[in-house]
Amino acid sequence: MGNRTITKRELCERIAKRTGYAQVITKEVVQLFLDEIIDELAKGNRMEFRNFGVFDTRLQPARKARNPRTDEVVSVPPKAVVCFKVGKTMQNHAQSAMSILGKAAET
Repeated sequence: MGNRTITKRELCERIAKRTGYAQVITKEVVQLFLDEIIDELAKGNRMEFRNFGVFDTRLQPARKARNPRTDEVVSVPPKAVVCFKVGKTMQNHAQSAMSILGKAAET
């Protein structure tokens, strides 16, 4: 049962079923929600959802890397990366999934 990928479409179907709203409406709301997160992160803002987690952008500094094919040293420019820190409630729920994931790994 665990270790399954849930798509945005399936999520929207579930929300539509639970709320009684049309699936078209729930899809639009979910997409608007995701777009707002993306827009705020692009502005360098932090998005905090209590008990769920925090989305943040950080600057990854420039660094030297090695091309594994040619063994040549190359410069990698700095870039912004999105980070997510899990909230307490989500972490607790994830820990309860350990038994499900452990059983899946055994098979």
